Amino acid sequence: MAFIDYYKTLGLSKTASDKDIKNAYRKLARKYHPDLNPNDAEAHKKFQELNEANEVLSDAEKRKKYDKYGENWQHGDVYEQQSRQQQSYGGTGGFGGYTDTDSFGGGDFSDFFKSMFGGGGSRQTKYRGQDYNAELRLSLQDIAETHKRTITVGGKNLRINIPAGIENGQTIKIAGHGGAGVNNGPAGDLYIKFFIADDARFKRDGNNLYSTVKLDLYTAVLGGEITAETLTGKVKVKVKAETQNGTKVKLKGKGMPVYKKENEFGDLYLTYDIQIPVNLTEKQKQLFEELSKS
Repeated sequence: MAFIDYYKTLGLSKTASDKDIKNAYRKLARKYHPDLNPNDAEAHKKFQELNEANEVLSDAEKRKKYDKYGENWQHGDVYEQQSRQQQSYGGTGGFGGYTDTDSFGGGDFSDFFKSMFGGGGSRQTKYRGQDYNAELRLSLQDIAETHKRTITVGGKNLRINIPAGIENGQTIKIAGHGGAGVNNGPAGDLYIKFFIADDARFKRDGNNLYSTVKLDLYTAVLGGEITAETLTGKVKVKVKAETQNGTKVKLKGKGMPVYKKENEFGDLYLTYDIQIPVNLTEKQKQLFEELSKS
């Protein structure tokens, strides 16, 4: 695979700040997002390259290695480890005669990595691939049930299974989906951290959900039936006569699905917010006055 200059991909120079990288990625990602270019193969390829570039350049440690080793940045730790070992044995400036340099993808590094990772040298040590880290932002509705979703990591599309009820900030590991190993070494792992957005309808606390429901005065006084919204649809709820403002009722099993426990759910708690009628007619005011005197 041809070497991709991540700075060029984002339209930046090596002196770009973290803010420059963030802004450039957001602007270009919106332009080439698959949802906006559903039938454009080139836009899809560009979007993958943008994600790969951002994954490296937005991470301080990865960027440092990339700036130093260029296309061989993923193996920079190996070079430095071997260099330190060589120096401890009396070497004079690096591994196998190679010296440190700050040049982007410099010749010395290139020769070293060729000999180290399959360029004809005798060394065939197996090395585990790099672990990848990704973030996925979902809504509360998204995690109401288990589903599959395609994400792009390391320039590749990956179809993953998202369990219902996953927590905000939770990280899951997908073994073997990180960077490729070297010399038939094992692949790294992929770690995905989930961020669940706040919901305008429900507040989540563990597996339970909380919601405030407006209740008209007449139903509160006389009792009746209302329609309440849940995470999976609308349900009918009976209201007792003489219900007080702030009354809480529990809808059993209408909360969040319990993570990785099939057919187990939290509860939904409704808090009634009784609405005082406004713009009363004279007749209605008279009725309230009569009621107050009775």
